[in-house]
Amino acid sequence: MSDLQSIHASAWIAPSAQIYGKVAIARDASVWHNAVMRAECEEIAIGRMSNIQDFVMIHVGFAAPTRIGEFCSITHHATVHGCTIEDQCLIGINAVVMDGAVIGRGSIVAGGAVVREGSVFAPGSIIAGVPAKAVAQRDSARANRLNAWQYFHNAQRTRLGDQRAWTGSEYAAWLAKKRAEIESDADL
Repeated sequence: MSDLQSIHASAWIAPSAQIYGKVAIARDASVWHNAVMRAECEEIAIGRMSNIQDFVMIHVGFAAPTRIGEFCSITHHATVHGCTIEDQCLIGINAVVMDGAVIGRGSIVAGGAVVREGSVFAPGSIIAGVPAKAVAQRDSARANRLNAWQYFHNAQRTRLGDQRAWTGSEYAAWLAKKRAEIESDADL
């Protein structure tokens, strides 16, 4: 870790993740296998309880930092470049979000979508297509928080060497309890 980086001690970082430049990773976040973050200029900030999944690429623009809020899931193979992802969002598998774009709180970017430079989406948007457009409005904050909690659970178990964190009766009980907490916002 360089002196430019601020990675909270509770964050789980996979050994194969690569992090370069000015990067801040908040409490209880996770960065999964083969994810890459580069911030040669500007900065990258990853919020509390967010997860950066396998093979994600996060980079900055020349004049645009990358900011990912709390309880976000940036899923496998996504590219996030010089943009803002507000709290409780999910960026789908192989989606691309480009410089200056803003994804509003509680939104979902569908897998394979390409969000063009400077695009701004309201909170609770369902965003899909190439180029991406808002195709529906629905506040997905709670569903997205559940996904973030599942990755938090997975990271905690992985830290202990358990590669099967999402199976068995113990997990089923944990998941049911967490769903109930989220439904009443008691998890916040």
